[in-house]
Amino acid sequence: QVQLIESGGGMVQAGGSLRLSCATSGLSFSRYGMAWFRQAPGKERTFVGGISWDGRKTWYSESVEGRFTISRSNAESTLYLQMNNVKPEDTAVYYCAAERAQYGLAYPKNIFGSWGQGTQVSVSS
Repeated sequence: QVQLIESGGGMVQAGGSLRLSCATSGLSFSRYGMAWFRQAPGKERTFVGGISWDGRKTWYSESVEGRFTISRSNAESTLYLQMNNVKPEDTAVYYCAAERAQYGLAYPKNIFGSWGQGTQVSVSS
């Protein structure tokens, strides 16, 4: 079955950096657009960034544009999120997700059918 396993979360001070990873299995990774979402306590889950199936196109929410970078290694079936200059408002559980349809561009409004269990990121001021 499809598995997405996030790692790399933790506690960091404001202005610091973290790199999240999402290792996948049971999925033809190179065929799927992928994305990162996050959910802060008491809030809805929101889109952070997406990357097309071939890695050529990326999208970001306004709140992380210029600070976060999404990338992928199709050879390793792994998705990454480099988080720089983090802020306390970045505190959330971060989830990776795979699109339901193949060869997608991972637009925020697309349908994502597979999800990881999440990894906690906590940013102190």
